[in-house]
Amino acid sequence: MAFILGDDIKRFVSETDFIRQPRAMVLGQTVEPFYIQPMGYVHTFAVRFYPYGFANLVTTPISRLANKETPIVELFGQPTADELEQKITHATTTQQRIEIVERFLLTRLGETDTIDAIVKNTVDLLFVTRGSTSIQAILQGDLSKRRQLERKFRKQIGMSPKQLGRVIRLQTALKMVLGKTNGTLTQIAYESAYYDQNHFIKDFKEFTGTTPKEILQDDTLILSSLFYAKD
Repeated sequence: MAFILGDDIKRFVSETDFIRQPRAMVLGQTVEPFYIQPMGYVHTFAVRFYPYGFANLVTTPISRLANKETPIVELFGQPTADELEQKITHATTTQQRIEIVERFLLTRLGETDTIDAIVKNTVDLLFVTRGSTSIQAILQGDLSKRRQLERKFRKQIGMSPKQLGRVIRLQTALKMVLGKTNGTLTQIAYESAYYDQNHFIKDFKEFTGTTPKEILQDDTLILSSLFYAKD
């Protein structure tokens, strides 16, 4: 959930065309390249959720939010969204904004269904194993439950368990790359549970639209480190 407090930010939908992002929005699960460019002064306040966290706050299936920005008015209604945006905008410190958004989120928790235990347990296990656990292992060989798990995942997480595992594994490797961890790309690939360096680079390119080498050489892409530098 992001609030743009500075100048507008544009997202490119093609090489030349772009849209202006909503000034109060929710960014869903992103599993493809997402190119944005500030139009001036950058000042943003954002809340990052655990994969199953946001599903506790809305009735909209999380799969509908994937790979795009959704104005918060579409999720919470006009009066609620306007009030939250105005409070965040008029606050003068980060701590005030944290307190405002915490009160809002805690209030929402009592109004919607809680997350399914099987989804929560699967997400937790994927994080513990850095995305390397197979769905068969998670279900303990009972593949009859696979469709049910995948259906709940798409509704509450916005992607399949396999996709989330790939994202978590890539984030593990990306943190090493952006943190300039000592070691070759091959070593980073193996430490992140990839078969080999080619497998790592293929996944990296699919999700980010660039390569590990290119992201380190391009000062405009290094901004990505803000999203992965800390757990």
